[in-house]
Amino acid sequence: MSSQVRLRVLPNARCLFDEPVQVKVAGLRSRQVVTMRATSKDEKGVVFSSSATYKADGNGEVNLDRDPSISGSYVGVEAMGLLWSMRADKPHTKFKKLNSLNPHVVKFSVHEEEGEGKMLGEVTNERCLIGDGVRRITVKEGNIRGALFTPPGEGPFPAVLDLWTLGGGLSEKRASLLASRGFVVLTVALYGHDDMPKHIKVVHLDYFEEAIEFLKKQDKVGSKGVGVISLSKSGDLALSVASYLPGVEATVWINGCCSNTAFPLYYKGSQIHSALMYDSSKSILTESGALVVKNNVYNPLAEENEGSLIPIERAKGHLLFVASEDDLNWDSKHYMELMAERLKRYGKDSYESVSYPGAGHYLEPPYGPYCPSCVHGLVGKPVLWGGEPRSHAAAEVHTWKKIQEFLKTHLRCDATQTNAKL
Repeated sequence: MSSQVRLRVLPNARCLFDEPVQVKVAGLRSRQVVTMRATSKDEKGVVFSSSATYKADGNGEVNLDRDPSISGSYVGVEAMGLLWSMRADKPHTKFKKLNSLNPHVVKFSVHEEEGEGKMLGEVTNERCLIGDGVRRITVKEGNIRGALFTPPGEGPFPAVLDLWTLGGGLSEKRASLLASRGFVVLTVALYGHDDMPKHIKVVHLDYFEEAIEFLKKQDKVGSKGVGVISLSKSGDLALSVASYLPGVEATVWINGCCSNTAFPLYYKGSQIHSALMYDSSKSILTESGALVVKNNVYNPLAEENEGSLIPIERAKGHLLFVASEDDLNWDSKHYMELMAERLKRYGKDSYESVSYPGAGHYLEPPYGPYCPSCVHGLVGKPVLWGGEPRSHAAAEVHTWKKIQEFLKTHLRCDATQTNAKL
């Protein structure tokens, strides 16, 4: 390792997962060509890595904010390219970072381009999922199984119920990051977590009603109602929560469906929606071994599927629809358009829609490794999620900011309400 070469991560080598950093190299020879690398391991021990070739300027410096990659995992000026372009060392693997207490540790290194690629410098970037002062509490109360995150300070803070994908466990990343941005967030599992059943055949809306009541009782909560954020299958559950349960003032739907899918939905002991199902024989096998399942889902507007359509015109709060135009899990943009048309028919205008060309299904907090394919929880086989890595990464940056602005706008806080709980 060269003592003259300095590799730095600015402004700090320790930051939140969703924060951009500057990666700079100094002390190289003028116009020297080098390879930049990033490596990390997820919670399963899977190695993710990326690399890109750069040419130093006349002063022997490389600045990823300014300089273009010549070749490698990406080309062009991409300040955070080494992070989002990291790929697993085995196919069809999604980056697993579910526990908020474990940071995403990335090692950046710079290497000589010639010969054996001698390492010239290395630095570690610790990307935390939970901010300083944010408190995490395991929730096991009544039927609720999940984790509660509260920001530092007395508040009042807006309250958010995070449904993530609800796919067989608990994911804390988005919830802990939202708490780090000033929200009280409860993330819940639906099955496959703690003492919950490993599999389910029906979903009960009562579970989410119980979760909302628990959330509203938290001391630091100052919003009159709660927000709900979702992704994929949980998108239709979020729509049902907003349509049937009181006190939901803001709902974020990301790449979901306009109908209740996969499992019948019950409330107060009675079925309120049948399940929109899918035809697995329509799956297309690709050369990579992953399936394209986008066209598997039945038509939600067909007469036989009317019982699955969610009456979103009943929602009292505001709705934010976020759709990826290259979603290969299902046609999210089409479902978003159907919902907008339905709301217009009923004279409703309390919604916003945003779509992203070139983005795939898994829209997450930004700067994590892009996932082209992995095993689908319901299909049980690898599927393609869609998207072009650079466009997908840009969509994650934009939508993450959009979501926070939307929730803060529509979840108004009342300090007197918070004080009344103390």
